[in-house]
Amino acid sequence: MSGEESVHIAAAEMHMADSDLSESIKAATKDSHVRAENTELMRSYVRGQVSSSQYKLLLCSLYEIYRALEEALDRNASHPAVMPIYFPQELARLETLQRDLEHFYGQSWRQKIIVPAATLRYAKRLREIGEKHPEYLVAHAYTRYLGDLSGGQVLGRITQKSLGLKDGEGVSFFSFPAVSSPSLFKQLYRSRMNSIELTQEQREGVLQEAVRAFELNIEVFDDIQEMLSIAQPETDLRQRHIKHSHAQLLQDDKMMAKTLQITSPWSSAAPLIRMLLGVCVALAVGMGIYAF
Repeated sequence: MSGEESVHIAAAEMHMADSDLSESIKAATKDSHVRAENTELMRSYVRGQVSSSQYKLLLCSLYEIYRALEEALDRNASHPAVMPIYFPQELARLETLQRDLEHFYGQSWRQKIIVPAATLRYAKRLREIGEKHPEYLVAHAYTRYLGDLSGGQVLGRITQKSLGLKDGEGVSFFSFPAVSSPSLFKQLYRSRMNSIELTQEQREGVLQEAVRAFELNIEVFDDIQEMLSIAQPETDLRQRHIKHSHAQLLQDDKMMAKTLQITSPWSSAAPLIRMLLGVCVALAVGMGIYAF
């Protein structure tokens, strides 16, 4: 965590100690939120230029993140800090991600998914706090689920348009059929958050964890782009090699055609002579093959 972010959190703790938890988290993560929106991956989304490779890698990472988050929430469903914001029927994303991954990778998608190191660190952190500090799950659930219900809806439409997906195929993640009104549900969710009773130390820990949640997301976004930047030159090299080979074949074909089209006295020779020449050429080629 940078010094600037620590100061920001300290200010939020001093001036907003009595304010709602949801508002405190929003204030504490303001700078991190802006940084997350300005990652290369999110800028691609804003431009409406998300690629299939970007989206598929994002789905793989989201699957690992939500698997860890929702397993931790399920285990701590009766915890005083988790119970008020536990909405598995309305919010759970794991099954939707499984459908999307199967759409892109087929039924054997589990053997094909790839995630960057940052995703594994994110999932590890979620499992750690699920065991040691379940109240910190509030910060991650708020960051992920309310983000999906807000800007995530716009990202879903951009993805569908950019990749030419039809009838919701491949974008189930962005759909919340059990939430009839996202705006009203978000109000309910914030109200439930604000009803959670926390000590001052726990509250400070939740605020710091919310900032950490954004930082972990930023690291995931950056790692995805790095993976793509490494893979792209290799793909370009293979494509250039294929194009070069194809061009060389065309050139060889043209040279052969010109050779065959060379006119000489033999071109008007009798069929028997042409046949004898063909036999001689065939024998020469055959001897050349076995010469070494």
